Amino acid sequence: MTKIAVVSAGLGDPSTTRMLADAFAAKVNELAPATAVEVFGLRDLAHDIVDATLAGFASPRLQSVIESVQQADGVIVVSPIYQASYSGLFKSFFDAFENDSLIGKPVLTAATGGTARHSLAIEYALKPMFSYLQTVLVPTGVFASPHEWGSNGERALDTRIERAVRELLSLVEGHGTGRSFDDSIDLFSETMLSISDPIS
Repeated sequence: MTKIAVVSAGLGDPSTTRMLADAFAAKVNELAPATAVEVFGLRDLAHDIVDATLAGFASPRLQSVIESVQQADGVIVVSPIYQASYSGLFKSFFDAFENDSLIGKPVLTAATGGTARHSLAIEYALKPMFSYLQTVLVPTGVFASPHEWGSNGERALDTRIERAVRELLSLVEGHGTGRSFDDSIDLFSETMLSISDPIS
């Protein structure tokens, strides 16, 4: 059975990061019902992650999650963006992995942030990190701004989620991204780019 691991680094309860992670899990279940999907919230593992950073080894609980992610056929990672980059908890979690343990793993990168100005963090922060880890990156990254929840922007967000998940599933199945030369997608909704979030 194909397995997809979703890693959510949301710190709040509830958090839009976890909401986005759950939306990805739901979309995988919709498009590939036979796929096993498991969502891991790093908030509940925060103390274990810090201890692993200080001690140099993971607790049994953290090691179990690490092994589940390593054994998955594909991984979806979702981090909140702070100061134009991924969260420290998110980075520390992946620092706990053994070297080379994610080589060749298809990875879909996604993020949330308080402003649409953070959207490019996927391209200059998340993707370079997973490129360094020698994963196979899904071309479409997904960023969700606060304005996209419970609004017309949510439809555009769902479109981006579906495109990214289809690419991930295609990579897992060994068919490349499934994209053609003529395929295109608007990576930003009108809501994200609205004047409600001016660049100062």
